Amino acid sequence: MAFHVRRLPGWYLSFSSGRYRLPHFSSLLSVFRFSTINGIPDSSINDPSFHQTHNRCNVDERRVLTELSDLFQLSHINTTIPLYPYKESYPVKQIESRDVDEFLLPEEKLRGIFLQKLRGRTAIESALSNVSVELSIDLIAKVVDRGNLGGKAMVLFFNWAIKQPGIPRDAHSYYIIIRALGRRKFFEFMIQVLHDMVKDGVKPNLETVSAVMDSFIRARRVHKALDMFENLEEFGLTPDTESLNVLLLCLCRRTHVGAANSLFNAVGGKIKFNCVTYNIMVSGWSKLGRVSEMERTVKAMIADGFTPDCSTFSYLIEGLGRAGQIDDAVEIFDHMKEKGCIPDTRVYNAMISNFISTQNFDECKKYYKALLESNFDPDLHTYTKLISAFLKSQQVADALEIFEEMLVQGIVPPTGSLTSFIEPLCSYGPPHAAMMIYKKARKFGCQISLNAYKLLLKRLSRFGKSGMLLNLWDEMQESGHTSDMEVYEYVINGLCNIGHLENAVHVMEEALRKGFCPSKIVCSKLNNKLLAANDVDKAYKLFLKIKDARRNENAQRYWRSNGWHF
Repeated sequence: MAFHVRRLPGWYLSFSSGRYRLPHFSSLLSVFRFSTINGIPDSSINDPSFHQTHNRCNVDERRVLTELSDLFQLSHINTTIPLYPYKESYPVKQIESRDVDEFLLPEEKLRGIFLQKLRGRTAIESALSNVSVELSIDLIAKVVDRGNLGGKAMVLFFNWAIKQPGIPRDAHSYYIIIRALGRRKFFEFMIQVLHDMVKDGVKPNLETVSAVMDSFIRARRVHKALDMFENLEEFGLTPDTESLNVLLLCLCRRTHVGAANSLFNAVGGKIKFNCVTYNIMVSGWSKLGRVSEMERTVKAMIADGFTPDCSTFSYLIEGLGRAGQIDDAVEIFDHMKEKGCIPDTRVYNAMISNFISTQNFDECKKYYKALLESNFDPDLHTYTKLISAFLKSQQVADALEIFEEMLVQGIVPPTGSLTSFIEPLCSYGPPHAAMMIYKKARKFGCQISLNAYKLLLKRLSRFGKSGMLLNLWDEMQESGHTSDMEVYEYVINGLCNIGHLENAVHVMEEALRKGFCPSKIVCSKLNNKLLAANDVDKAYKLFLKIKDARRNENAQRYWRSNGWHF
């Protein structure tokens, strides 16, 4: 028997979906049994035809309620309407509650408290105290450095964290929150925390002052940094040589050399300079290649009774190289020993950088060998410049040789430098050289970034190295990196290129289970491969799964565009 359900009014849908819940709904139904129903007198209820019609209405209503409950995943409303045999065809879905906290990092749990829009500081601090995490300085830095907390929320969290046991109330703790606020340009909150720091009896150090000044200068508010320097006495500091060097270094680092020079001339005679002060000014002019200004500053340095050191000569050589005066830089390097200054690693690095800019790699190797024969050892900057230059010019053999020497010397490159080595190798030629660098770095305990793994996976996928591809994927997961949609696309593409369609389907299904829906190009490629292999059934089943995943992905994109996060 077919059921014809009429369109329900809006108030009925709101009632059945649980928006308006009446506590005595069942009692009202029981009252309706003994009164008129829809204008029908009580005497007509005893008519058998009425019972047949009324039961069918109840059946229709029960089915609508069941389907609405299944759709919105709500429990049924308890009524006195008798149950019918067809109820087993529409079982009630039980919602299992899952604790999502186990999937979140500690810093995400703490930041999530501020997403709840709690009112009042007491409520927020109570919620923070109920979070089961082991609070430390590193965790505080992760909370305030990442995420999208506002200035008020960051200050509130820090004030709560600083009261917890095990968290020292020292200058380093305040430096973390001041640096985080300055990076996000929350300057009012940054100054407020600095004043609170002084009220709590914690004296700011030069590191804290540097963070405040650098935040202003990076935001192109140089006048704020200068005002900060003039008002250091408010924070228990005095404008002396050390604080002046901090401000000059921040200005020259952000290429505000003109402002640094004006300050340098303005405080001359009021604040005593030292050798570091002059070297900072020479380094600032060196970045701009202003040879005349560098020479003027060096002359003033000598007139003030200071002797140029290796830092001064390294800045001079770099500035001459930027100005294109390589011969003058070589002449200064050759006469350093005559002036009683033995070139150190920084001076050799400056010479190597100058010849790298002119792509004269023979001279680079010459000064590198001279550095090895001297009493100084190459540092990380030496190896990084040489390897990057060799890779850029596609001299892979020399780059691999220098890289191996660096590892033998015990110098472990950071994650970013290692990624910069692998990136150019994955842009030309086969992936063997990139895999050699990866294996050597992994052997010496270097940390490989996720971007480096993606570059290698993409290159191996393009060349059809499935065995190396799967082994690299396993090593990536063992190192603690999780697979995202790009990783799955590279693996599926690589397996399709060599015809391993069964494994490609398994990887595709795993990606769909984890909520990743690969691009249409990858899905079409796998589908066409399956159809070409006459595996129509598997291709159709995979098509249905991808269709459902694509629908869910579009729904999630719509939710997030409207600010709904589930």
